[in-house]
Parts: sequence; C-alpha cells; structure tokens
Amino acid sequence: FDGQMWENGSIMTKKQSSYNAEMVAGSLLERESRVIAQLLLDGTDDKTWNDKLLHENVLQKRSIKTIKRLASLIRNRIEPFGKDGWKLISKGSAEVTKQMLLAACIKHNRLFGDFVLKVVKDQIRLFQKSLSKRSWVTFLEEATQQDGAIGSWAESTKEKLGQVTMRILEQVGIIENPRSLKFTPFFLNPQVAAYLRKHDETYILKCLELS
Repeated sequence: FDGQMWENGSIMTKKQSSYNAEMVAGSLLERESRVIAQLLLDGTDDKTWNDKLLHENVLQKRSIKTIKRLASLIRNRIEPFGKDGWKLISKGSAEVTKQMLLAACIKHNRLFGDFVLKVVKDQIRLFQKSLSKRSWVTFLEEATQQDGAIGSWAESTKEKLGQVTMRILEQVGIIENPRSLKFTPFFLNPQVAAYLRKHDETYILKCLELS
C-alpha cells in the first residue's frame, strides 16, 4: 500500500493515493492516535520517535510489526492536520477526538470519504432508518468503474475494508452497530466544525454535515 515506509529504523513518507486500502490496518484507533498526535506536537525527531515506539512501546502493542503498521497508518492520517489538529486529537474530549479522527480518515482515504458522502449521507437524507446490507458491496462495484485499481484488490481486502468502515461509523455514532446498521443521530461538534472551516476542508465538511 502507499504510505509511510520504515527504512533503517526510521519512517519515510510517500505520497498517498486517493483510493487506497491502507485502512485495513485499523479503525479509529482513538487511544493510539492521541499518543501519536502528542509525539507530533512535541516535534519528536526520528531517533526519539523510534525509541518511544519500539523501546518504550507507548502504543502498548505486542509486536514490532503491529507497532510499525499502526504508527504509519495513524501518522499518515493525522499529519496533514498540523498542530491545531493534533491538539484537538491529543487533548480533546472523546467526541472531539473521535470526530477529528473521522475527518482524518476521510482526508486520508477518499474511498471512505466518498462512501460517507455518496451512500451514508444520501440514505440519511432519504430518511432511511439504516444502511442497506449491500451498501458497501454496491458502492465498491461503482467505485471500481471509476478506479480500475480497486478491481485488483483481493476480495478479502475489500471485505475487510467494509468491516473497518462500519466499525468507524459505529465508533463515531453514525450507526448503532455493524449488525443492525441502524442510523443514530450525528451532529458535528462545533470545535471540529470550526477547525475544518478554518482550514478550508470543504470536502470533509460536505461529508460530515449529516443532520
């Protein structure tokens, strides 16, 4: 997948593609994201970054492979938000942090954002009580017509992406759970909305103005 690569113990950044499958590595990851956001706020250099992650194990994971995968995923997601965004993620209330991470997922992965915008938002505006059981599969079929690269992904990857997507929607309170797929009232937190407006994140705002 596109994203950050580890080389000689350090992290290197690659340009993200619009549609990528990196999200299979994890859903919202609230606790871990708070830790990574604080490391970014602290201006952590490469050596300290690696020491914190690999030796102090600040993410509290059992394997180096998992630590590297999650650290890369989270940093790819939240780094573009800058210090203002990192502060909200690191120090914000549970609601603020979760919604900022939701915004980060949308910014990092256009596939996820387009699903929220074109499927979730549309069904809410049509006063549907829940997401269609086949909503993810149908959406992917249509997205494949726009980006043929999706067609080369393994079926297990597509299925896992769907599971992670529903898990994120549950974590932020857009759906009740991945089984019922029932919608629950979602309101964009004023702090999050103010941040997104200040930084001209119009696409993310369009996705998240669900009520």
